[in-house]
Order: sequence, then structure tokens, then C-alpha cells
Amino acid sequence: MEPQVVIATRIARELRDGMLVNLGIGIPTLVANHVPPGMTVFFQSENGLIGTGPVPEPGMALRWLTDAGGKAVTALPGASTFDSATSFALIRGGHLDLTVLGGLQVDQTGRLANWMVPGRMVPGMGGAMDLVTGAKRVIVAMQHTAKGRPKVVRDCTLPLTAERRIDLLVTELAVIAFPDGRATLIETAPGVRLDEVRAATDADLAIALAEGA
Repeated sequence: MEPQVVIATRIARELRDGMLVNLGIGIPTLVANHVPPGMTVFFQSENGLIGTGPVPEPGMALRWLTDAGGKAVTALPGASTFDSATSFALIRGGHLDLTVLGGLQVDQTGRLANWMVPGRMVPGMGGAMDLVTGAKRVIVAMQHTAKGRPKVVRDCTLPLTAERRIDLLVTELAVIAFPDGRATLIETAPGVRLDEVRAATDADLAIALAEGA
């Protein structure tokens, strides 16, 4: 199974019926493909859409129906579109039950960096600052390393997205929570050993699972 799919399927287990959920660009968009059968979740995109469905099949994308990153999405029956002012009123007003965001780094206290230095030819902040601050719960979906370098670090070297700490980090190797601002390993992915997680992590990890689990 591809790392991105491992991450998305695990995050889908955090969904609950009736939730209003924002999905960021990248890996988070895949979460919509793995909603448990029989569950109704309302996915929101900050460019003004509630009712986002799964990623469209090849050849079925509509050029005017995109997420906040410009990638094609689908809209479920009953979906609603609206302007950015209304969308950010939902976000800043604390109405989102959950946001799932991508990440470039997460530090050992749960602070997120998911944008790059201004002037670089890469995406900027977008709505992430508002989402981390305004959502009731924040989950980060990212791969554990990039080009062999850990992304779970002692201190972020990239600009922080917000002062607020995230609630949960899900990678292809592990699930890490941050009770009392301390990175705590609560799960390893299927087939992944504890020593593999430690070797790929540049942060102090508390362990809340048995050795060899």
C-alpha cells in the first residue's frame, strides 16, 4: 500500500458521523476516499465548498470544481458553494469539528510548520494559519521523512503555521499524539517496528505502546 494511502486510511478512522471536516491539499484530500461505509461526513474546502466527495476518477474531473489548491474534486448531492468570506467565517468562528492538513515539519511539542520561506518557488501559507487556530481538532497528515531526513523534529527550522499545537500526527510509520505538549507514540503502522520509528524521528518520543507492538 502506498504511504499516502496508509496515512489517509488511518486518519479516516478519526472521522465521526455528522462531522464538518476541512481537508487541506495533498495527502489530506485522500481521506475523503476512505470514509467508513454508512457514515456521513461533510467535507469543507476553504475556497467555498461543503460537500466535497472523493477524488474524481480519471477523465471525470470538472475544471471549475476544485479544492483550495486548484486540484479537481467531486461534489456530492446537496453540496453547497459560497464565497471566501463565508468559508472563513466558518473556520475562524470555530465551527469546524476537524481539519486535516499536510505538514513539512512537526516539532516534539506539536507545533506545525507547513509553509516555506517567502520568496521560494513553493506554495505559501494559504488558509492553514486560520485552520490550525480555528478548528476544534487538528490532525496532520505527512510522510515521516523527506529525502531521508526526519520531518518529526526537536524544533521546527521552517516558519511555524500557528502557535497552537496540533492534536494528532499520522505518518506512514506511526501515529503520534501530543498530550501536555509532549510527542507520544501511540501506534506504529502495520508491519512497522518501534526501532524503525525511532530511527526516522529527530525528536524525543514518549512511548505509549508495548515494545514490539
